[in-house]
Amino acid sequence: MLTGSGYDFNVLFENKTVGIIIVNSKGQIIEANVYAGMLFGYTPCELKQINVDQLVPDSIREQHVAHRQDFAARPRTRTMGTGFDLHGKRKNGSVFPIEISLSPFEKDGLRFVTAFIMDISIRKNNEQKIRRQNDELEAIRIQLEELNIALEKKVSDRTKILQETLFELENSRNELTEALEKEKELGELKSRFVSMASHEFRTPLAAVLSSANLMSRYIDSGQTEKCIRHIHRIKSSVDHLNSVLEDFLSLGKIEEGKIHVQTTEFNLCHEIESLVTDMQEIAKPGQKVLFTRKFDWDCIIRGDRNLLRNAMINLISNAMKFSEEGKTVEVEVEKAHRSVLIKVQDHGLGIPEEEQKHLFDRFFRASNVSNIQGTGLGLYIVKRYVEMMNGALNFSSEYGKGTTFMIQLPA
Repeated sequence: MLTGSGYDFNVLFENKTVGIIIVNSKGQIIEANVYAGMLFGYTPCELKQINVDQLVPDSIREQHVAHRQDFAARPRTRTMGTGFDLHGKRKNGSVFPIEISLSPFEKDGLRFVTAFIMDISIRKNNEQKIRRQNDELEAIRIQLEELNIALEKKVSDRTKILQETLFELENSRNELTEALEKEKELGELKSRFVSMASHEFRTPLAAVLSSANLMSRYIDSGQTEKCIRHIHRIKSSVDHLNSVLEDFLSLGKIEEGKIHVQTTEFNLCHEIESLVTDMQEIAKPGQKVLFTRKFDWDCIIRGDRNLLRNAMINLISNAMKFSEEGKTVEVEVEKAHRSVLIKVQDHGLGIPEEEQKHLFDRFFRASNVSNIQGTGLGLYIVKRYVEMMNGALNFSSEYGKGTTFMIQLPA
């Protein structure tokens, strides 16, 4: 075996993944490793008995001889086959794709070339598969183009059906994506249900308690009529409590659009006036809840009484909670063009201007109310209720001076 000239041939020849062949200037193989023999179907000894030209397919042998002689005259390290495919010929005559790198060297005044040979059959097979797949994709693309051309010639009704189908598929994909996100949030909603309940149920529970206390006094004094009125008030509050409980247990369903608006016809002013009376019972000392009707109108509207009541309870209770004792909460109803505007105004803490953009985010609480009990869900729920009634919820607030919420509903 050749040694020296900077080559550690023992290490090279032990390589199990690259065939190594050393030839002289006449193309005679003088050394080959075992893996080279495996590639071409010869033993290393058999390889040393033949010329390297015998490892080239018959169809290009003459061309290979000319290239080899040209390389022997001007040797340089290079990769063979740039821009075209190379193939080797096995002892049994079969042909396989190869990749070759040539490295010339001199020994004792003689020129030799070391050829590093790799079988790239797997790579070629994969490339062919990719080309076939690309061809198939191109054929499908052409078929689709042809189909589109044909579809354009159909009547408009047929085209409309296809467009609606595509639209529904897109919506379905978006709905699935949203459903996955909502499912992640549902666990957090359930875990915070207890704190939400304490925030949202305070008003009806307080109304029940105050009526029960008053009834005990009226019973002792024989004021039956007032007792009956408070019995009705308790019943109404309990009914409302059950309704609110159902809403919050179904908060996940609200997010999924599974709670529907129950439209009825009712007197808006009577509903709000009754609610304001109930809310006054739980006001802080000196607080007043004033109701003002700013028009001459019978106040009959069509909408969801329960959703509106829940929204108003939340806004009024927030106004009282974030206002000091002795402050007034003002509730007004105005009639605009084809709409009704309900305002709830307090003169309390107000909302920091830089935080107002997050006011309707779930679980958001302003920095100046962190010491006041709450879950940060109330306004989010109010906004969803109002939107379900085809209404809009807006607000204006000045830090330290108060906040006004405005519900606009179709008249």
